[in-house]
Amino acid sequence: MERHPMKVVGVGYRSGAGMSALKDAVDTAGTGAEAIAVSDHKTDLAAVTDLATTLKIPLITVSQVDLEKQTTLTQSPRQQERFGVGSLAEAVALAAAGPNARLLGPRVISSCGMATAAFAEGHTP
Repeated sequence: MERHPMKVVGVGYRSGAGMSALKDAVDTAGTGAEAIAVSDHKTDLAAVTDLATTLKIPLITVSQVDLEKQTTLTQSPRQQERFGVGSLAEAVALAAAGPNARLLGPRVISSCGMATAAFAEGHTP
C-alpha cells in the first residue's frame, strides 16, 4: 500500500510570541500543512497549540536528539549555539515529516521577527 506524503510546517519562536506571529510565519511559508511541529524544549506552547487547533491539524513535538540529525538550508549561528541546528523551524519540520523528508524551501520569518516557519514533506513514521 502506497503511503501519501505528509506536509508538515515546523515553527520556531521567541518566548512571548503570540498566535498572530506564528500564523504570519506559517502563512508566509506556504499552505497545505497537515501537521505543525515544534521542538519539545518549548515550554510556552499556548500560542502554537491554539494555532494547531485553529488550523485543525495535529501538533507534533520533536526531541533534541531528532533535531540534531537534521541538515537545514538556513544556518543561524544563534540557533546553532542554542539548539545544535541551523534553523529550528526547518529541523522540526524535517524531523516530524519522517525519514527522507525534504524541505520545500528555507524558513521564513514573521513580519514582527518573533516566529519562523518552514515546510517539509515526507512519509511520517
